[in-house]
Amino acid sequence: MKKKKTNKFSFDSRIDYGLILPAFMLILIGLYALYVAVTHDHPGAATQMVVQQGTWIVVGIFVAVIVMHMDSRFLWNLTPFFYILGLVLMVLPIFLYNEATFINTGAKNWLAIGGRNLFQPSEFMKLSYILFLARIVVNFQNKLKVRVLKDDFRLIGRLLLATLPVAVLSVFQHDFGTFLVFVMIFAGVVLVAGVSWKIIVPAFLFVAAVAGGIVALVALPEGQKFLEKTSFAEYQVNRFIAWLHPFEYAQTFSLQQARSLISVGSGGLWGKGIGVANVNVPVRESDMIFTVIAEDFGFIGATFVILLYFILIYRMIQVTFKSNNQFYTYISTGIIMMILFHVFENIGAAIGVVPLTGIPLPFISQGGSALMSNIIGLGLVLSMKYNQLPDFADIRKQGRESLQSRKQRRQK
Repeated sequence: MKKKKTNKFSFDSRIDYGLILPAFMLILIGLYALYVAVTHDHPGAATQMVVQQGTWIVVGIFVAVIVMHMDSRFLWNLTPFFYILGLVLMVLPIFLYNEATFINTGAKNWLAIGGRNLFQPSEFMKLSYILFLARIVVNFQNKLKVRVLKDDFRLIGRLLLATLPVAVLSVFQHDFGTFLVFVMIFAGVVLVAGVSWKIIVPAFLFVAAVAGGIVALVALPEGQKFLEKTSFAEYQVNRFIAWLHPFEYAQTFSLQQARSLISVGSGGLWGKGIGVANVNVPVRESDMIFTVIAEDFGFIGATFVILLYFILIYRMIQVTFKSNNQFYTYISTGIIMMILFHVFENIGAAIGVVPLTGIPLPFISQGGSALMSNIIGLGLVLSMKYNQLPDFADIRKQGRESLQSRKQRRQK
C-alpha cells in the first residue's frame, strides 16, 4: 500500500506552531498567576476575572485567525483606515475617562463610560502604528533608485510625521510608559529600514545622554524640582525616586516597588509553592503579575517564563528573516519590538532594573486590551508564513516531481 504524500504547502504546514506553542504556554501561566493574585486580593472576584480573561483570549484568537488569513495587499489597503481609526479612539479617553483611575495612575488612557473602564485605545493603536510605519517605509524605498544619506533623513522625517499625532495624544493622556513603546517600535523600524549608522549612532548617544541626565537630576533634590517645573509631573519624578530608593519611601509612593522586590526575593530558588502570594503587592494582577510567578516558583520558574519569551521572539525573528515580503518584514519588526520592550520594562520594573511605567506583561497580565493586542499581533506574524508564496525553487521541484510521477504511472 502506497503512503499518501502530503502537500508541502497545505493548510497545516502553513501554521507556524513554533510561534503558537510558547505564546499558548504563556497564556496558561497568565491564567494561573491571575487566579492566584485575585484569590488573595479580591477572593469574591477570582472566578469572574479569570473567566473574563479567558473570554478576551478567545476573542483575541478569533480576530487573530481572521488577521492571519488577510494577505499583504488587503492589509496594505486597510492600513490608512486603521491608523486614522486608532487616532480617533486615542482622543476619546482624554474626555471620557474614569476619575478614580486617573487619580490612581495619573493617566487618561482608559476609555470609560459611566465610571466603567471599557478598553485602552492606545493598545490597539500600537498595531495600527506598526502597519502605518511599515507602509511608509516600503512605499518610500520602492520609489528610490539610488539611496543616499539625504534619503535617510527624508524617510525619518516621514516616520516622525506619522509619530507626531501619537506623541501629542500620549502627552494629553499623561501616558509616558505607553509612548515609550511607540518610541521603541519607531527605533526598530528605522534600524531595519537600513538607515545609515551616521544617523543612528549620534541619535543613540543623544538619547543615552538625555536618559543619563534625567537620572542624575532625579538623584538630586534640586534636580527633582527642576524636572517638576519643566517637563515631568510629580508622580513621574516620584517613580524615578522610587526606583533609585525603593525602601526609603516604602510607606508612600514607592510601596509597590518595595513590595515587588520583597516578593521576588522571597521566592528564592524554587519558590514557595503553588497558590502562595504572601507579600501583598498592589495591582499585582496586571502590572506586577511577575511577582506572583517569582514568589510561587522562584528563580527557576521566573527564568522559565523569560525563556519562553526568548523562544517566542527568536521564532518571530526567524519568520521575519524568511519572509519574501517587505511589508510583512517591517510589520513583524514592529511587533517584535513591541513585545520585547513590554517584557523588558515589566519584568525589569518588578526586579528593580528600570522604573515603573505601568506596562503589562504580554500574554500574562490581566487586561483585555493589551492581551488581545498581543494575540492579534501574533496573528499578523503568523500571516507572514500563512500567506507567503513558496520559493520558485520549491515550485520547480514540485513540478518536476509531479511530471516524474505521471511518467511512472504511464509506464505502468
